[in-house]
Amino acid sequence: MRMYDLIQKKKRGDELTGEEIRYMIAGFTDGTIPDYQMSAMTMAICFQGMNSRETADLTLAMRDSGDVLDLSGIRGIKVDKHSTGGVGDKTSLALTPVIAALGVPVAKMSGRGLGHTGGTIDKLECFPGFTAEISGETFIRNVNETGIAIAGQTGNLAPADRKLYALRDVTGTVDSLPLIASSIMSKKLASGSDAIVLDVKTGNGAFMKELKDSRALAGAMVSIGTLAGKKTAAVITDMDQPLGYAVGNSLEVIEAIETLQGRGPEDFRQVVFALGSLMLQLGGRAADEKEAVAQMESVIADGRALEKFAQFIAAQGGDPAYVHDPGRLPLASRVIPVTATESGYVHRILAEEIGVACMMAGGGRETKESAIDLSVGIVLKKKNGDPVRAGETLALLYSNNAAKEEEICRKIRMAYETGPEKKEKTPVIHGYIL
Repeated sequence: MRMYDLIQKKKRGDELTGEEIRYMIAGFTDGTIPDYQMSAMTMAICFQGMNSRETADLTLAMRDSGDVLDLSGIRGIKVDKHSTGGVGDKTSLALTPVIAALGVPVAKMSGRGLGHTGGTIDKLECFPGFTAEISGETFIRNVNETGIAIAGQTGNLAPADRKLYALRDVTGTVDSLPLIASSIMSKKLASGSDAIVLDVKTGNGAFMKELKDSRALAGAMVSIGTLAGKKTAAVITDMDQPLGYAVGNSLEVIEAIETLQGRGPEDFRQVVFALGSLMLQLGGRAADEKEAVAQMESVIADGRALEKFAQFIAAQGGDPAYVHDPGRLPLASRVIPVTATESGYVHRILAEEIGVACMMAGGGRETKESAIDLSVGIVLKKKNGDPVRAGETLALLYSNNAAKEEEICRKIRMAYETGPEKKEKTPVIHGYIL
């Protein structure tokens, strides 16, 4: 078997066999297939595509290129959740304790933020002492004892994907649906859960800007998970504005805690409940959405979800007192109002620009080595459909860097698109792929 022949085959639009795909991924991972040949293959895939069977075989080959976690020591049906990334997306912080409080174990691998999207691990490190660097034994024990563990991704989890993504990033082959779907799902399948719920974002702040593309990606990933023997479902959620009101690490933690106290933003609550409903159904704890929502409302109302969050933080070395008193979390010393220059209605908030503004303030990373300021961020005061008067506050900037404040405020103001007439709000939940 030769890589040259496989490139020619895919260039013609022919199907690759499972054996050929495994050969290709194994050779690329161990270095016997050079970058220039894999670059040619990824470009051929971009032009010719892959069918669902090829995409599933590619995903499984990348999954098997490194460690596949064995979570058989965890009791019950393990359900994982993955988001394609957005601005203000603190969903895991509120969702996982709700689900764990209802008896579905959550064993989750998460990452750090890069660019305009935030990372779950960074947010959790707002709690003094918290660590995501835990051993496999501790990970399993914590899930069995408290119902949740969230750890950083191991270095040998789907190494083929890490190597392939780095190549795609510099060869203009990122935006290929089968390559995107297999990249995400190879890591999810390697993480060892029994069921997977996907939060696929759509809109100006998402990777997929158009709803049809988000639906196609969600469908491809659900198909991969199902073919791999995992219960898999997806929710398509809106990212035409930041999720909730808070953007920035400590600010998002505070908003997640408020949601666990029953007083979080409505759009954020809808996303948590949509994903949670699927997790409870796949985990065998609810027969339908109505029953799932009633259960989630119950554990929030009686405080069990908040207490579960505190137990989880403590189990991974964090101080649970901050859960019950979030005013102790680090917040920037300066709060600057960003005001509107004209009256009207908010038509759109460019979520990516808000995310970049937060990064400029120090709340995100331009590179993996960038230091991060957990205390800075942005709190929106106006969202899509809201009326606004000239001089009224659109958002608050939490800042520790006076030199950059004027530039950041200007970027936040420019992210708001307003008009004289009220526009109908877009739905938060755009649909389900089951």
